Amino acid sequence: MEHGELLIPILVPLGLFAMIFGIIYLSNKEKMAMIERGMDPRAYRAQPAPYKNLKWGLLLIGAGLGLFLAFLLDRTLFHVGEDNPAIYFALIAIFGGGGLVLSYRIEKKEILDKE
Repeated sequence: MEHGELLIPILVPLGLFAMIFGIIYLSNKEKMAMIERGMDPRAYRAQPAPYKNLKWGLLLIGAGLGLFLAFLLDRTLFHVGEDNPAIYFALIAIFGGGGLVLSYRIEKKEILDKE
C-alpha cells in the first residue's frame, strides 16, 4: 500500500467533518449577528423565490443547446481528427448565460407589468 492510498481514508472523513462543522458554525454565527441587530432569524429562512424554477430551467435549456451545438460544430465544421474541448465549454457558457439573461428579462417584464 502506497502513502497516497493510506491518506485517502483519513483525509476524506476529516475534510467532510471540517466542512459540516464550518457550515454549522457559520450559520450559528450569522443567526447570532442577526439577533444582536434585533432581527428575527426565522423571518429570513423561507423567503419566496417565485422565478427560481424559470431561472434553472432556462439555464439548463441554454446549457443543453450549447452542448448540442458544440457537438454538431465539432463533428461537422471543425472535424480535424481530434476533439476540441474549448468549443464545448465556450458554447455551454454562452447559451447558459443567454438563458439567465432571458430569465432576467422575463422577471423584469413581469415585475414591471404588476406595477
